[in-house]
Amino acid sequence: MHGYTATADPDTTAKALGRELTISPKLSREVAGMVRGMKVDKAIQALEDVVALKRPVPLKRYNKRVSHKQGVGPGRYPEKVAKAFLNVIQSAVANAEYKGLDVDSMVLRTITVSRGRTIPGHMPRAHGRATQWNQETVNLEVIIEEVE
Repeated sequence: MHGYTATADPDTTAKALGRELTISPKLSREVAGMVRGMKVDKAIQALEDVVALKRPVPLKRYNKRVSHKQGVGPGRYPEKVAKAFLNVIQSAVANAEYKGLDVDSMVLRTITVSRGRTIPGHMPRAHGRATQWNQETVNLEVIIEEVE
């Protein structure tokens, strides 16, 4: 990933990238689906609620044997993923403030999750053997846009 996947008008948008974040790619997609299209302040509040275990993230795809949460259905509280998303969104907000944009009326227009580099590793096993124990990474792209 060398740049942004979406093009944006630089006069009304602000962008931020998170590269090779050591978080789960599957849960990252679910969190991105939850906050996509939200106003920035509501998205930040939702992610803070996930970190505080107050709001579950609904799992649409990877939900086998996942307990249901009240009012949501199958869901979990991916704290590490939510913290990483908060950092990238707050970076985009800081970029918007630096450009002189109105942060209160901004919406998460694009939030894209793609797999990053896999960090190879192994776990020792019995009888001198080893099992792959790789670390998955995620590239996260956020574009926020001013809306009237």
